[in-house]
Amino acid sequence: MPTLLQINETANSGSHGVIAENIGRLANGKGWKSIIAYGRWANTSQIELLKIGSRVSVIEHAIESRLFDNHGLSSRLATKSFLHHIDQIRPDIIHLHNIHGYYLNYRLLFDFLNSRSIPVIWTIHDCWGFTGHCAHFIQAGCEKWKTGCFDCELIHSYPKSFVDRSKRNYELKKSLFTAKKDIHIVSVSHWLAGLIRQSYFRDKDIRVIENGVDLDVFRISDTQEGDKFIILGVASVWTSDKGLQDFFVLREKLDRAVFEIVLIGLNSTQIRDLPEGIIGIKRTESVDELVKWYNRADVVLSLSRAETFGMTLAESMACGTPVIVYNNTALPEIVTDCTGYVVENGNIDQVVESILLLRQRTQEAIIIQRRACRDRAVLQFDKNKCLKQYLDLYDEVIK
Repeated sequence: MPTLLQINETANSGSHGVIAENIGRLANGKGWKSIIAYGRWANTSQIELLKIGSRVSVIEHAIESRLFDNHGLSSRLATKSFLHHIDQIRPDIIHLHNIHGYYLNYRLLFDFLNSRSIPVIWTIHDCWGFTGHCAHFIQAGCEKWKTGCFDCELIHSYPKSFVDRSKRNYELKKSLFTAKKDIHIVSVSHWLAGLIRQSYFRDKDIRVIENGVDLDVFRISDTQEGDKFIILGVASVWTSDKGLQDFFVLREKLDRAVFEIVLIGLNSTQIRDLPEGIIGIKRTESVDELVKWYNRADVVLSLSRAETFGMTLAESMACGTPVIVYNNTALPEIVTDCTGYVVENGNIDQVVESILLLRQRTQEAIIIQRRACRDRAVLQFDKNKCLKQYLDLYDEVIK
């Protein structure tokens, strides 16, 4: 029985945590022994879980990261203990997801991986793996990561730091990550894969496997129609990059008697400070609640400035709800002419125009578009098809 060890910041929580969970379940069903090692938090899982470090080690890591730009270079004892477990597990494949997040020492991890003949799959969900500091550089328009980071403009973005050691971090990551011969890079979108192919990973095996949606859960259901046209936004964390302020501007441009805006994933302070006419809901791990809102909504908006995939959009389409997105990063990959609109980046007036077009649809057009959204999700984002690509990759790598 081959053994799969996945490493991620979370277990069965958040988009990449759920992806790891689903991969593990499928692997178990195909005769693999599956283990997920995680560093921060976990929901109930059907997979054997292994905790890396403790809450104290996470806090220490965060402090060291802030003071010395040492993100991913703390958690030494926690990582050494974890590496001892890997030797005991003796996995046939190690599958990395998010290895940043204040819980793991990537220097110790890759020193270990580079001294072993265990094949490594690394699903890259953001840009941290090939920069000297940041997880997203699009907003800054930075291209230093192509040749070597220095004088980082985003040193105060995640992972925040008071000092800039981006040049050192870049060179260290490059030397460690590229030294692994049998490493296979998976991107969650074609846009992100294009960036990876310009990075120091350019000579590695790079694949695209999009994030999948559980079509048995995210599906079209009957909902009670209300008087208002519901505009929905969903995020795990709402920041300026996610377009929170754009929703505020949008609120001022739409008739409150006709249009209702609902935002899911806000914290208590953000909900308290919402302008009148926007309903705020805290982050939920309840899939049933999300499905209910996707079905109640008339449109789902992503006004984000940087997305490596767009999971909420794929989930929305699976529920038959059209989407509106900005024309940036991976977002346009999700949308077709039949399933929504791609508007100029930051152009709220175009967002308003698109919303008005959706509201003017006939009942017949609404039914046709809902079916087109569902068909798009079935064709492109079926969880089973996407996950099978990982199992095929495992078999290919082992053989």
